[in-house]
Amino acid sequence: MAYMYILECSDRSLYVGSTLNLEYRLAQHQNGEGALYTQTRLPIRLLYFEEFERVDAAYRREKQVQGWGRAKRLALVHGKLDRLPPLAKKVPRLDVSRETAKEAGASAPGASGDG
Repeated sequence: MAYMYILECSDRSLYVGSTLNLEYRLAQHQNGEGALYTQTRLPIRLLYFEEFERVDAAYRREKQVQGWGRAKRLALVHGKLDRLPPLAKKVPRLDVSRETAKEAGASAPGASGDG
């Protein structure tokens, strides 16, 4: 059996990993023998895990969940699967240079006043 897991570190950050032996890997993390990331954020707490037949499937899931933001990871942890699709949508970023230029009443290169 293989596992994808999510840990909460002492600084409340979330760590995502995969392993063939969940109990052993958690002990490694807790003893400071796990990933460098968790070594400086002890103690850790297991929040969530999924089981897989093959380690490659667990690893693929790990990489998928690592690409998610905190809100989406926590929705998974709390079983709020209906919240996953909306959390996958990116929020448009504000073009700071254009907005700053508008506020200052100046023109940024390539910026038009029609916003």
